[in-house]
Amino acid sequence: MPWFYYVGRLIVRTLLLLFTRWQIKGRENIPSQGALLIVANHLHLADPPLLVVSLSRKVVFMTKKELFHFRVIGYFVRGFGAFPVHRGQLDRKALRQVHQLFADGKALVMFPEGTRSKSVQLQHASSGAALVALRGGVPILPVGISGTEKIKGMFWMMHRPRITVNIGCPFYLPPVNSPLTKVELSKFTTLIMEHIAELLPPQYRGIYAGQGD
Repeated sequence: MPWFYYVGRLIVRTLLLLFTRWQIKGRENIPSQGALLIVANHLHLADPPLLVVSLSRKVVFMTKKELFHFRVIGYFVRGFGAFPVHRGQLDRKALRQVHQLFADGKALVMFPEGTRSKSVQLQHASSGAALVALRGGVPILPVGISGTEKIKGMFWMMHRPRITVNIGCPFYLPPVNSPLTKVELSKFTTLIMEHIAELLPPQYRGIYAGQGD
């Protein structure tokens, strides 16, 4: 639904400009072309559309399958370029889609934590993003989101919460010559989350506190 993507962008951008103090940092760090894995922390349902309008490239989202069970929500997430993935298991169909996306030089967004953080602090991440980056051999672009957790209640718009999208520098995971072990995958996952933590205020870093000081 390409029409929805662009109309949705206009609507989201207008709402952000009117009702929030929205700022983007580090947009110059976004590669203009080529396959790319974008990883970010997750605070609110507004995070995907926020990234759509904050990044200078069209992006595709890997989203938990449960969201597609609800017709209205599923319609919107598909409209913003998302496809479903089974959490907690090796989803070969999703991995094939990712492989094709990278082959076509597109940008994929993943939230390594797998779900929204209720405390706003970074939670333990799953290994999916690291696995995707290693298999694809693509650069990883870390993004730190802060402020979207304040979008709640009936009168949040009156306070115009400050929402920040902080974009870091792209990096690659170290190459692996031997069969990948769970220990190595865990280390790479931690490395990804540390890059995200560096882009967040201290109170958002959670178990990855100490990064970015």
